[in-house]
Amino acid sequence: MTTTDLPRPAAEVAGAGNVDATREEVLAAAQRARDASVTLATTSRAAKDRALVAMADALLARESEILAANEIDVDLALAAGTAAGLVDRLTLTPERLADIASALRDVADLPDPVGEVVRGYTLPNGLEIRQVRVPFGVVGIVYEARPNVTVDAAGLCLKSGNVALLRGSGSAYRTNAKLIDVLSDALAESGLPRDAVVLVPGTSHESVQYLLTARGLVDVIIPRGGAGLIKTVVENSTVPVIETGVGNVHVYLDESAPLQRSIDIIVNSKTQRTSVCNAAETLLVHAAAAERLLPGVLAALKDKGVTLHGDDRIRPYAEAAGINFVSVTDVDWAAEYYSLDLAAGVVDSLDDALRHIRTWSTGHTEAIVTDSQDAARKFVAGVDSAAVMVNASTRFTDGGEFGFGAEIGISTQKLHARGPMGLPELTSTKYVVVGEGHVRG
Repeated sequence: MTTTDLPRPAAEVAGAGNVDATREEVLAAAQRARDASVTLATTSRAAKDRALVAMADALLARESEILAANEIDVDLALAAGTAAGLVDRLTLTPERLADIASALRDVADLPDPVGEVVRGYTLPNGLEIRQVRVPFGVVGIVYEARPNVTVDAAGLCLKSGNVALLRGSGSAYRTNAKLIDVLSDALAESGLPRDAVVLVPGTSHESVQYLLTARGLVDVIIPRGGAGLIKTVVENSTVPVIETGVGNVHVYLDESAPLQRSIDIIVNSKTQRTSVCNAAETLLVHAAAAERLLPGVLAALKDKGVTLHGDDRIRPYAEAAGINFVSVTDVDWAAEYYSLDLAAGVVDSLDDALRHIRTWSTGHTEAIVTDSQDAARKFVAGVDSAAVMVNASTRFTDGGEFGFGAEIGISTQKLHARGPMGLPELTSTKYVVVGEGHVRG
């Protein structure tokens, strides 16, 4: 069956939203993506880059259509009483759309990972062996109400030779449908398959489940969102999943930590942007440094409006500083707040800090502030997370900040990819073996 034979639900084309989709319709979308992936896998960098620029141009040229679709989604979200932070993530403006288009141009400028030789060598028998990067094929992405992810994912997948099969939240369905319509038109006008980016039809939970079980059509699933979404995808998918994002992030102030550095790092880690996975959620302070550090640290956090969820050992310092304070619970130690709330406690040693982190961490990012090289080395060796910061804010765990140019997400698992995932992490590898009539004896 070819892509032209497969049904296209009206909602996918028109962005009707609030529709159900049958299993057959979801699998038909996946089949179109699979068909397009054959062409995309061998598309040249020049062709992909031209398409990325065309996609950026199309977003700006059709701004009014996109913003009109988004306005409907935003109005419905407001009428439903959606939290202000979520509405803000959902909302597009001309400025945000321009930034999204600019990001596509940035991706076009990045090196193409496809075909890169990871390693190569010649055996004593003369066989030449090369391990080269190749696309996954079809990358399914399940995400919440962030229309920018629709375009970012489409661009990153295209550059790495993959088809993006996208399932955003129902609250952004009209916006996503229009964005994908615009991007698909630009792809077709550039000579690439319009199904190099495909919207999963429907807004029901069932349509997500149909995607998660489309093994054989979809090569990998990447969830982007909160803990609940990621847990649902990981536990229900028969397609391999790259787990991303959940960040119960810790900052530990060691016995030798300088005061101003401690203030700068914890304030930036916690308050520079709260609704992201690399924001700090727990502060641990060495007991021998508590009297020296905590008055200044807590005063600075108070000025930023932070509420402290603290243990009994930190309570006197919190009361003296006048910071909002509640007693910490196990729920707090485990929390990813996405707000100006911070769990905090005093520990007797670096070993105790490491034990606490091993108990509660989600394996995303941990930081130590210290003037001791020995303490830094021990912390780096003892922490089992995707990123470890020494005297630096946790907010640096980001593909852009790492110099990757862009990222599809931050992996907190250990297989295939770990940490910020750039273009190389959106590829697999295959071995190419070249001989001259070699046979095995």
